[in-house]
Amino acid sequence: MTPSIAPLRNVAALISLVERVQDRSIGLPGMAVFYGPSGWGKTTATTFVTNEYQAYNVQVLSCWTPSYFLQSIMREIGIKPVRGVPAMVEAIAAHLARADRPLIVDDAQYLTKNKKLIELARDLYEASQSTVILVGEEELPQHLTKWENIHNRQLAWEPALACNLSDAEKLVQIYSPDVAIERDLLSEIVDASGGSIRRVVTNIDQAKELARSRGTSRADLALWGDRVFATGQPPAVRRLASASAAPAPRKSPTLRVAEAGK
Repeated sequence: MTPSIAPLRNVAALISLVERVQDRSIGLPGMAVFYGPSGWGKTTATTFVTNEYQAYNVQVLSCWTPSYFLQSIMREIGIKPVRGVPAMVEAIAAHLARADRPLIVDDAQYLTKNKKLIELARDLYEASQSTVILVGEEELPQHLTKWENIHNRQLAWEPALACNLSDAEKLVQIYSPDVAIERDLLSEIVDASGGSIRRVVTNIDQAKELARSRGTSRADLALWGDRVFATGQPPAVRRLASASAAPAPRKSPTLRVAEAGK
């Protein structure tokens, strides 16, 4: 196992999904979707699976064009570039079919913004019959219903799981190995983080730094006190005095002149 990646439940869930699609019976579709809210550890799980199964992994960006999508896959799988979308699809599919290694497309919700992009993902599957896993945000399954010929090629839909106390304890071993985060504080961190692994890690780091600043190797709820957890909510709007308000003019001191003869 990769030392820097905790064996969280979402890692196990994605492993199970990949194995199910890889070992599917003849005639069953070979695509699947792993979906969930941002920050729930989907990309971490794909990194682990990529290493364990020697999968090909591309992370889509919102600015990608169809050509750049295919070029990125070609760089990932290590084949020479060719010109033209049809030639690229053919070259990638031939390599995937020979290699028999999964193709994981992370942030696949961006594929659904462009009809040509999502149809290229289907073309690659159809031409290679290899395992193709789409990883994306919570509404990805609903977005895919716009394309029936893609939606009905999904063998399974696997939801990412919210971070629980067991996951958080594993994260402490990686992100706070020298400061013990007591169970009472860790439980509050999990509740405040709303299932987000990213926020749990942020709060663990804050607790670790607090303990270090106090010269202790343990952090509990008493040490944390009334500090605010990172919850993903923006800070409240501050009520500031208007910067445009001009200051009141200062009065000049009045000089009294003694009358002559007095």
